[in-house]
Amino acid sequence: MSAVPKYPNFIDGQAVSGEDWIEVENPYTGQIIGLAPKLGADAADRALAAAKAAQPAWAKRAPADRATYLAKCAQVIRENRDELAKLLMAEQAKVWPLAQVEIDVTATYFDYYAGWARIYEGEIINSDDPQENIFLFVKPIGVAVGICPWNFPFFVMARKVAPSLLTGCATVLKPSSTTPLSTLRFAELIQDIGLPPGVLNFVSGGGGSLGAALVRNPLSDIVSLTGSVEAGVEIIKDSADKIMKTSLELGGKAPAIVFPDADLDLAVKGVTDSRLIFSGQVCNCAERAYVHKDIYPEFMDKLKAAFEAAKIGDPAAPGMAYSSQVDKAQLEKISAMVERAVAAGAEVVTGGKPADLGQGYFYEPTILAGAAQDSEIVQKEVFGPVLPVMQWDDYDQVIADANDCEYGLTSSVFTTNVSTSMQAIKDLNFGETYVNREHFEGIQGFHAGWRKSGIGGADGKHGLYEYLQTQAAYIRY
Repeated sequence: MSAVPKYPNFIDGQAVSGEDWIEVENPYTGQIIGLAPKLGADAADRALAAAKAAQPAWAKRAPADRATYLAKCAQVIRENRDELAKLLMAEQAKVWPLAQVEIDVTATYFDYYAGWARIYEGEIINSDDPQENIFLFVKPIGVAVGICPWNFPFFVMARKVAPSLLTGCATVLKPSSTTPLSTLRFAELIQDIGLPPGVLNFVSGGGGSLGAALVRNPLSDIVSLTGSVEAGVEIIKDSADKIMKTSLELGGKAPAIVFPDADLDLAVKGVTDSRLIFSGQVCNCAERAYVHKDIYPEFMDKLKAAFEAAKIGDPAAPGMAYSSQVDKAQLEKISAMVERAVAAGAEVVTGGKPADLGQGYFYEPTILAGAAQDSEIVQKEVFGPVLPVMQWDDYDQVIADANDCEYGLTSSVFTTNVSTSMQAIKDLNFGETYVNREHFEGIQGFHAGWRKSGIGGADGKHGLYEYLQTQAAYIRY
């Protein structure tokens, strides 16, 4: 039997191991496929000290110079595409096509932000004094901490690393302890691109120990987290004494509103794709649907057929809609939420229970009807392939119901009327609204939530400026 591979961390350009190790399970097979160091506060201190020492020289480099390293990261990813995609598929049971997409988009993401090197800028502001100029400079905020989730670990790694490095911030990156392997393999692969020691450090460990230490340390200047609301609350508490900037993306409960004039086949496909991708374990998934009463019966028939046609199983097999949930705890959480929903009066249209495929942690594609607006299944994030569908017949009421949520990340509208879509966009209180398409953001947009979905955001120009602070200079002559 071959030994389980160990994936080192990297601090100040040096490989780091540990006395304790995180066992990473393939959720589909149940096998341990790799070990990652389980580091704590001492490692956080060392990594941040290395970043702090490297920060001044890195910030003095021209953005175009810094961008060359982002381009090298993209090249490394493309050269090792299949290895990284296979590792990503194995550590989280992500179906093979989606794993490939995540690797490819991550490479594109590094290239995209490399292209911003000669574009981002400050301002010249008119002064009341004719003998004065006001310049607004943008400067790196300092040492950045990136804390990543388990659902899109490789892409979100780039979401933290690419803009922070480009803007001149030395960075410490902590992958999820559930899915650290693809990120740590990337860290190993880029050791030969010439990045100065300390500019980019990778450390793995628990959120309550290592993560908290990274946030509390006085050397960190910004923390960017993608994770749960509970994790975001802890970040805010841990950073409060420092008055440190936080950028938090904390999940969602996205509504999809289907109007009576919608293209039903398009709407069914959009809602299905948005709910079942990666077994529903995506923060911007459609988590609840509101369908006009006039089309509700036909829509439900088509949606039921689409859910029942979705193939689930081996992530490496062709044609799979999704594979295993990430772990047993996630499966049990989904099962309990559906059981409580049914006990509260919801009706199972299809699915409604775990799927016994002999291995893995599978839950059937599930549609629920008749759930109350104030019920848990409508209000709380499931993070699984479960969709409650409600009827509506009054525009103002459906908008109120869609907005009636503690989250505010994404939303969608299905209609063939441009005026209807524009009015709904105006009335929906969410950071993103998709019209006649699945929920999936573009790298040049701005992925940012309202309410408990977060603070700040990522992607595009505005995601870049998260890592910059301003300095106004009043120059009299």
